[in-house]
Amino acid sequence: MRADRVFAYGAAAGLLGDLLLGDPRRGHPVAAFGRAATSVERFLWRDHRAWGALHTAVCAGGAVALGAVAARAVRTSPAASVTLTAAATWAVVGGTSLAREARSIGRALEAGDVEGARERLPHLCGRDPQALDADGIARAVVESVAENTSDAVVGALVWGAVGGVPGLVGFRAVNTLDAMVGHKSAKYRRYGWASARLDDVAGWPGARLTAVLATLAGGDPRGAVQAWRADAAKHPSPNAGPVEASFAGALRVRLGGTLSYGGRVEHRPVLNGDAGRAVRVSDIERAVRLSQRVSWLALGVSVAVRRIVKGRTS
Repeated sequence: MRADRVFAYGAAAGLLGDLLLGDPRRGHPVAAFGRAATSVERFLWRDHRAWGALHTAVCAGGAVALGAVAARAVRTSPAASVTLTAAATWAVVGGTSLAREARSIGRALEAGDVEGARERLPHLCGRDPQALDADGIARAVVESVAENTSDAVVGALVWGAVGGVPGLVGFRAVNTLDAMVGHKSAKYRRYGWASARLDDVAGWPGARLTAVLATLAGGDPRGAVQAWRADAAKHPSPNAGPVEASFAGALRVRLGGTLSYGGRVEHRPVLNGDAGRAVRVSDIERAVRLSQRVSWLALGVSVAVRRIVKGRTS
């Protein structure tokens, strides 16, 4: 079986598995990677960029190598190759868990249970929930749905299209390392620099594809393009900016503004501020549905890219 068909069948099966099963309650491969990365950090940590770069190389490189060994071991069996690709896709994407958490918070807000929504919010993003009212929580959820559509689904599919199973697991490893050590805390400002920069590079194509697909799949293509062009570059993240701006335009809402992480207040630019309205609780469901449409469109694009890549190398 051709490699592009292996990826097409495997990635589709993996996405379907995520839709039906979600993430495993116990023994998640990403959690296992996180524990391994923590062990490496205990051994290597120094307040220095070079040691952080070594940590990134060991952890991300190890994940890619493991994926390559597994793919090579089953390359002579089409059925095993499809199964491995499906398992890797299911393990690294998180669209169903993203939707489940967002909707759980939305239901709490609809019921007037703001405190319950605050308790659920850390499952979705790193905002300080106690500093948010109901509208602020809803905005945080929509922003997280937008950003994680790229990080948890589209980016992985893009790298899977380029590199097969090693690309799938490598992207998730890089993204996980950024979440673990890439933030600008006192401990990780230098040690996590390499992980953060590598995540910016790895996330670049998936973020742009997410923005394009959100523009096409949303309710206001012109508004999405205008918000992307006008506001994306104002965002402090080179990848979250296009994604959140295009989602804001597609949904006709305002995103961005003041937020708090770990007790640190940030005043971020408002995205789609001239054309959008304030986020409502009902916009959480709209954002989830847009995320799901983008995810399945991304599968189609990734399959096409895989066919082109393998055609050029065959």
